Amino acid sequence: MAGLNKLTDKLVSSSRLEPGSYQDGGGLFLKVSPKGTRSWVVRLQGPGTIVDGKTVRKDFGLGPYPSVSLQQAREKAAEYRALVADGVNPRHARNRALEEPTFADAAKSVYDENKGEWKNAKHRAQWWSTLETYAFPTLGAMKVSAIDTDHVYEVLLPIWTAKPETARRLRQRIVMVLDWSHAKRYREQPLYIAAVNRALPKVKRKVRHHPAMPYSEIADFLPKLRATETMARLALEAAILTATRSNEVRMAEWKELDLDKGLWAIPASRMKAGQPHVVPLSAQAVRVFKRAVELKTMGQQYVFAGARHGKPLSDMALVKVMRDFELEAVPHGFRSSFRDWVSEETDYVGDLAEAALAHTIKNKTDAAYRRGKLLEKRRTLMQEWADYCEGLPAD
Repeated sequence: MAGLNKLTDKLVSSSRLEPGSYQDGGGLFLKVSPKGTRSWVVRLQGPGTIVDGKTVRKDFGLGPYPSVSLQQAREKAAEYRALVADGVNPRHARNRALEEPTFADAAKSVYDENKGEWKNAKHRAQWWSTLETYAFPTLGAMKVSAIDTDHVYEVLLPIWTAKPETARRLRQRIVMVLDWSHAKRYREQPLYIAAVNRALPKVKRKVRHHPAMPYSEIADFLPKLRATETMARLALEAAILTATRSNEVRMAEWKELDLDKGLWAIPASRMKAGQPHVVPLSAQAVRVFKRAVELKTMGQQYVFAGARHGKPLSDMALVKVMRDFELEAVPHGFRSSFRDWVSEETDYVGDLAEAALAHTIKNKTDAAYRRGKLLEKRRTLMQEWADYCEGLPAD
């Protein structure tokens, strides 16, 4: 910048300087008082000095000389010029820096702002305790702007391979706190988490599959299941024919069903993905629900009522049915049976099966399968599945 650096160290340190202001350029001045004390001031005008809608000229103190040297004063003046050019008042920025929270304080703010949205009490407790146990000893007292990739790497490394699931959740929560800090302008940049991910050792994930009954065995299993009628057995049959989760079946309410149209509308509050899910019912599934109607008692809101009035079946009721048959498979495994059958025995596209299972489809184009004529396509699919489970020949 033209006109800068007019002062010299020799002149600034001279004992012969008269009281007054000495310009260095770029708005930087050395002010000498009548008593001989010296201090630095930068005079600026720009977007960051707007008062009542008008841009004014303002002086910002940079500190006394010689505590702040000529070179340091020039560097500070350059920082202040950049702030004003960006529309930031340097005094506000300085106050902001004084108010900057520690990581622990920022985490508390994030927790307080979000805990009302976390319906699961266990999740709320774990969100905080994970940070308290693993992150706070290293990051807790640090200002959020000072935390970099090496600090986060230091926190994650000791548990990355020993407790991979905990470490993954910890990483997500640390990033959440630092993203909040960036949004609040306490950090200039969000954390470059990709660098941390690349530096951490690779973890071989163990995929846990729910034990499933091979789809080819279901036609032999259903007659055995129906041999004795209980509410739990009806619920299990409904789960098989609809390929829904056992919790969705157990908690089904009468108001969700339209048996005349063959539809079961599960509200978002009961779905894993938090989205409402409409299940087209096959003729066999409708028969199961109609049998539940015949067994319905007065005032019962749940389709598959438990032994206690006003309560649904317990979460172990369907598992017990499987154990009574001495099967290793679990109720949830029938969803895998359905998915395997679609892949191996039909020509339906995979996204249709994913929609039937209420799995989230991230791609927007693929997600369009959920709209339009998808319901009727799924109705045909679920009827073919029910026919297969009955051992009926394919149409």
